[in-house]
Amino acid sequence: MKIGILGTGMVAKTLAGKLDSLEHAVRLGTRDVKATLTRNEPDMAGGPPLRTWLESHPRVLLGTHAEAAAHGEIVINALSGQGTLPGLESAGASNLANKILIDVSNPLDFSKGMPPSLSIVNTDSLGEQIQRQFPAARVVKTLNTVNAFLMVDPRQVAGGDHTMVVCGNDAMAKQEVTRLLKDGFGWRDVIDLGDITNARGSEMWLPLWVRLYGALGTPMFGMKVVR
Repeated sequence: MKIGILGTGMVAKTLAGKLDSLEHAVRLGTRDVKATLTRNEPDMAGGPPLRTWLESHPRVLLGTHAEAAAHGEIVINALSGQGTLPGLESAGASNLANKILIDVSNPLDFSKGMPPSLSIVNTDSLGEQIQRQFPAARVVKTLNTVNAFLMVDPRQVAGGDHTMVVCGNDAMAKQEVTRLLKDGFGWRDVIDLGDITNARGSEMWLPLWVRLYGALGTPMFGMKVVR
């Protein structure tokens, strides 16, 4: 399958690397290809700059946001919360129309330092804003409740015995994303919360996630819903 990923940071690279290993044709999208390829700084996890990373993943292509979105049969938003709506605008509504748009972003506001707050909360969510701005896209919110490395391999913690949630307005889109989560990434317990308004709940998990990270000293943890 052709998959476009908007973003070039740690989350985007982690998702792209896993999808590439599963034989999907992946294209990353950035605002400025030339500028992205000249960066030398490591990512947030200390990983290599994208130029170096691409050398070890020769099948993964790099293009603009619009090129990545046009490439993908499925498009993944791995941009920052603040960069999401502008990035999707540059991707182009026509390139997102009728496609599954997996949103893994969170509306984190670091303007007052750590821990971050949420720039959208309670009566709205970033997932809902995306769906409103791009009504022809089939938005599915998921994977925003865990560290990037657990997104693609939950077995790294407790043998994968934890829970992922999805939400969105399109039932068929959620089913396809759930198949990818289970068959591709190894998630065994996936709960459908309902329509896209439920992104409010999964995004509001982040303030607690940040504090758990501080208390545990590691981002390698997940939630488990015990029935």
